Amino acid sequence: MELHLFERLHREGHLSDASLQNVKTAEKHRLFSLHWELKTLLYLGVLLLSGGLGTLIYKNIDTIGHLAIIFLIAVISAGCFFYCFRQKRPFSWHKVLSPNVFFDYILLLGCLTMITFITYLQAQYTVFGYGYSASTFIPMVILFFAAYYFDHLGVLSLAITTLGSWMGIALTPLDILNANNFGDQQLIFTGIILGALLLALSYLSRERDLKQHFSFTYANFGVHIMFIALIAAELYFENMLWFLPLVALTVFFLLQARKERSFYFVLITILYSYVALTITILMSIGRYMDWDVLAILFYFLFSGIGCIAWLMGEHKRLKLHDRI
Repeated sequence: MELHLFERLHREGHLSDASLQNVKTAEKHRLFSLHWELKTLLYLGVLLLSGGLGTLIYKNIDTIGHLAIIFLIAVISAGCFFYCFRQKRPFSWHKVLSPNVFFDYILLLGCLTMITFITYLQAQYTVFGYGYSASTFIPMVILFFAAYYFDHLGVLSLAITTLGSWMGIALTPLDILNANNFGDQQLIFTGIILGALLLALSYLSRERDLKQHFSFTYANFGVHIMFIALIAAELYFENMLWFLPLVALTVFFLLQARKERSFYFVLITILYSYVALTITILMSIGRYMDWDVLAILFYFLFSGIGCIAWLMGEHKRLKLHDRI
C-alpha cells in the first residue's frame, strides 16, 4: 500500500484524520502472503524426495533387490499420474489453472519418478536394447503429453531437456558446457536444428494461440541453443561467414524483444552478440597480426563500457514504452 499517498491527501485536506488512521491501522495489520515461499518449499520437497529416493536405491540396492525397487518407483509414478487424471480440469489450448495447490507438485513428482523408472529399466535390464534413442524418446513423448494435457510449465522444461538428450545435446545449466563437445560438427548442426525447432514452436504457440504461455519457455531454450550453436560453428569452421547469421539473429531477437518489451531477451541477445562480435574481431585481426596484451585489455575495457551503455539505452527505451 502506498501510505505516503494517503498522507499527502491528508495534508491537502482530501482525507480526514479518522480515515488516515484507518488506513495506517489496515497497513500495520496487513496479512503477509506466503504464496511463493510455500511454492518454493513444495518444489524443494519434490526434488528432495526424488533425490532421496535415488540415494536410497543406490546405497541399498544389494539388500532391497532390483524388482522391489522397480515396483516401488512404478507405484509412486502411477499413483501420481492416477491422482492427476482424477483431479485435472478439462483440457484447453488456453491456460488452465491447477485444481488445487498440490496438483502441480504431484504431477512433477510423477514425471520425475517416471524418468527414473525408465532409466532404471534401461540401465539394469537393457529393456530398450543397446540403442540410446528409445530410452529417451519414450519419456520425451510422455513428458510433452503431460505438459500439454495438464498444462505444466515445469514438465514442459523437462520435456525440452529430454528432447535435447534424445538429439544428443545436454541442456541442463551444469552440463551445457561440460557434457557437450562443441568441436563435433554433427553436434553443432544438431544444436542449430534444435534451436530453430524450439523457436518455431514458440512462434506457433504465440501466433496460433496454442498454449500461448508456453511460448516463453520454448523461446528461452531456443535462443540460448541457437546462439551457442552458431558461435561454436564460427569457432569450429573458423569462417567469418558464420557471423552473418549471428547478426541476422541478433537483429531479429532484438526487434522481437522490443516488441514484447522483454528486457530479459534484450539482455541475452546483446550479451551473445557481444561474445560473437568479440570472437569475430579477434579472429579477423589475429590472422594478420599478433594481439598485444595491452590492446586486448583496452578492447575489453571500452567494448564492455559500450555494451553496458547499449543495455542501459535499451532499458530506458523499454521503460519509456511502458509509460506510453
